[in-house]
Amino acid sequence: MTPGRLVITGMGAVTPLGTGVPAYWRGLVQGRCGVGPLTRFDASALPVRIAAEVRHFDEAALPRAVARNAARFMRYAFVAGMEALAQSGLDIAAAPERVGLTMGTAMAGVAEATAGEAAFLASKSGKVSPHFVPAIIGNMAAAHMAIQYGIHGPGMTLETACSAGGDAVMAAAMLLRSGEADAVLVLGGESILCPSVVSSLAQAKALSRRNDAPEAASRPFDRDRDGFVIGEGGGALLLETETHARGRGAAILALLAGWGNSLDAHHITAPDPTGEGAAACMRTALRRAGLAPDAIGYVNAHGTSTGLGDIAETAALKRVFGGPDTAPPVSSTKGATGHLMGAGGITEIIACIMAVREGILPPTLNLDTPDPRCDLDYVPRIAREMRVDAAMSNSLGFGGQNSSIIVTRPV
Repeated sequence: MTPGRLVITGMGAVTPLGTGVPAYWRGLVQGRCGVGPLTRFDASALPVRIAAEVRHFDEAALPRAVARNAARFMRYAFVAGMEALAQSGLDIAAAPERVGLTMGTAMAGVAEATAGEAAFLASKSGKVSPHFVPAIIGNMAAAHMAIQYGIHGPGMTLETACSAGGDAVMAAAMLLRSGEADAVLVLGGESILCPSVVSSLAQAKALSRRNDAPEAASRPFDRDRDGFVIGEGGGALLLETETHARGRGAAILALLAGWGNSLDAHHITAPDPTGEGAAACMRTALRRAGLAPDAIGYVNAHGTSTGLGDIAETAALKRVFGGPDTAPPVSSTKGATGHLMGAGGITEIIACIMAVREGILPPTLNLDTPDPRCDLDYVPRIAREMRVDAAMSNSLGFGGQNSSIIVTRPV
């Protein structure tokens, strides 16, 4: 028996703009920026000293075991998951084996791993905490959620670089379509702020060095962009079959209409300059949704503010939607949040859902001087009121990993 359409009944977000979907969305449409000086560690000796950190995070909301033993990326994902479950009103205990979990993260507990290694090397005892390994494993974020809420259905964690959040949504959709579950909680979490990661990305010339103007550092599609800004956070979506959601009287926030995944097979870090891999991914999502390109009213771009990446993504968008006269409005919310990596795939889908629900397109911050090679409508600086019935979120990761997710208005 086919499960029918797939729907979204819960959302959760932990971002540099605030915790909770209302705070996150309000920050986006108001044009606030979450980038500031890096405070997580002493970065004075590094060429990059800025980041989009989660601030004022309430640890009291966490169960004691999670607060004490979970890595930061897990804690962010957990709080986002709590919000999504609460909004959905799902009674997990009614059929715990029919509820699944998927998780997306790019680098899991890399910050805790490097800190633990440094502590071990400096230790005279030669001992490491027994919590070290569980704190760095990517799937442990979902494990904490399953333990706390009694979720017994299928679970899987994807570490597909910056497309991991979108890929976790696709994995959840596959579980629902195959009949393995009736509902799946999708999590995304990231917190990679540690000296070795910042130094490595800085040496690769991937990060902005606007240390004296952090709020102007992330400037997707702008001529004067000089790299992305590391962000951190968590995101969550509760996905269900429409039959299951309506059967329990749930409020449906949006339809999950389409999803796609592809590989560039081009380079370990650089995108395919032709954009064909990302374009193929978008076409797959459109085909699965049964939509023509002109049905998409808004695209939340990957748009990291890197020199090569923004140009390649523009080329991909043109392959699918045509030029400036035919392509829909596009924006990158990374000007506000920085690059949330695995968590960004989820939070940017939430931005698409809210655009559909609220009729507002979040802006691309700091787009002051458009790059002539990025000549689409990128909703510069100021949010725009506009009815949207279908929106696409793109996430493009190292290794040529591409993810596209389409959400539509529930009807």
